Amino acid sequence: MSTGSSTIENLSPISASEWSFERAAHLLERAGFGGTPKDIERLARLSPDEAVASLVDYKQIDTSHLPAFEESGFWEPSFKDFPVSRPAATELAERTGEAMGVRVKPAGDRPLQPVTNRFFYWLRATVLETRRLAFWWLDRMVRTNRPLEEKMTLFWHGHFATSEEKLRDYRKIELQLKTLREGATGNFGDLLVAIAKDPAMLVFLDAAQNVKGAPNENFGREVMELFTMGVGNYSEDDIREAARAFTGWGNDDLTFIVDPDKHDAGIKRFLGHEGNFAGEDILRIILEQKQTATYIASKLYRFLVRDQISPDFAEKLGNLLRDNGYEIAPFLRTIFLSEDFYSEASVGTHIKSPTELLVSTYRKLGLHELPGIPDPHTVCKTLGQILLYPPTVAGWGEGRSWITPGLLFERANFAREVMFPNIIEFRDPNHNPGGEVRRVNRNIIAGMEITAATLEDGAAPSNTAGIQETFNTRYASLIGYSEALRKLKPLPRAAAQFSLTDMVTEAGATTTTEAVDVLLRQLLRVPLAPPAREALVKTLTEQLGTAELAPAETYLEHPLRSVAHLIMSSPQFQLA
Repeated sequence: MSTGSSTIENLSPISASEWSFERAAHLLERAGFGGTPKDIERLARLSPDEAVASLVDYKQIDTSHLPAFEESGFWEPSFKDFPVSRPAATELAERTGEAMGVRVKPAGDRPLQPVTNRFFYWLRATVLETRRLAFWWLDRMVRTNRPLEEKMTLFWHGHFATSEEKLRDYRKIELQLKTLREGATGNFGDLLVAIAKDPAMLVFLDAAQNVKGAPNENFGREVMELFTMGVGNYSEDDIREAARAFTGWGNDDLTFIVDPDKHDAGIKRFLGHEGNFAGEDILRIILEQKQTATYIASKLYRFLVRDQISPDFAEKLGNLLRDNGYEIAPFLRTIFLSEDFYSEASVGTHIKSPTELLVSTYRKLGLHELPGIPDPHTVCKTLGQILLYPPTVAGWGEGRSWITPGLLFERANFAREVMFPNIIEFRDPNHNPGGEVRRVNRNIIAGMEITAATLEDGAAPSNTAGIQETFNTRYASLIGYSEALRKLKPLPRAAAQFSLTDMVTEAGATTTTEAVDVLLRQLLRVPLAPPAREALVKTLTEQLGTAELAPAETYLEHPLRSVAHLIMSSPQFQLA
């Protein structure tokens, strides 16, 4: 592998003679999520151009084996104009007699209770369905024979970040994922326009509040600051004028619309241009800026190659993207064939995100579906990256932000759960609505009246005397969860199915030293130091009671998993 300084920031292609198993492994880590030695060997038998083409030119690869997302059936048309809050829902019901397709009770206790129940039902249902959608996407990452497609969809999800926490509609998130996937390696300009008209983005950045005479600057600001040019390459006046151009843009549920009555048709002055600009014109002018190509190319490079690049090289990358008309695939092809991509500065220096860690672990173990134990949502939440819930419109941090001493410990816990899943005590976390809801449920089952059942712990039942509730939110939360969980389609809940015994046996290992080397080759791209490798061999030998595998073949699996757990807990396993 080239290590000289001449390879750094050099986009010249490597030669066929430089191609190797190690370089194929590096390519598969960065243009996908890694794979088994057999996966790597298939790439290594190709030429560099053929190997890169097999990943970049993925649209010719059949994916009919990948299951489509199957909805639980929560959505109903009455949720189309879902109230922004519970007070908005009950106020609407008081004013009109109904909300979300549910009428106010004509008489009796708590006349607004059915409406409140309905509001909490959709809040719970869309959260649970969003978790199922994230599970489906992770499963697709594990199953896919187009790994670059999902890797780039993950990149764009962090770049054009929207969160269910504000959207509260899994359907809009699913639609946005489809848009990101379809444009993953296509033309950035086309993807930018598609996302600007995407219902999830329109809702997330408050397009409905961006109207003639009172422009909302959220999208106008973010499209330049985060999506295209970066801070410092535009003025506050440019933001205001861009916002004017986007006035009237909105959505009718899942459809993009422009309301001409809300659009400002006046002259705008934007980045040195003047005209009666609409939103598409603003995006076109942004794409004409040299800084846009530099910003996007650099961000792609930091995600796929390495964090540190010089300003001159960033400009060179931007020119490459611009010269290709913002087509992503040719840009990636040049990168994945370059000397710089395989340089010492780039190889084994990428800290895996929680999503990359989870998916690459299962792909390296040869799995063809996502295990439900341990729960992927819980794992990713603990490690700091919940898919479909980016923390801000800026997405997630990368690199060293993924690793702290505490998070490294939690990553080791994930490794333990993969090797030794706690199947006996596992309870589906999707069926855990929280202690407060469970407390109210127990009280209701015990026969308590609703108001008394929802009092704070320790409050005297007599405190309910004289209370005249029009609705009870704690009871509504219980009913909402109950109804949502009744309809929720279950996720597959099985532990990962693999055999390390078969793995080392098929590789021809006969000693503990050879078995450890098989596991290291299977799991790591960054080699362990010799003392660490020797310690693993010693551990396996002690657990087996012999350095030969044959006498231990009937009890080999558990010790092998103990050693694999140690390998996966190492700092090297966190690197790609």
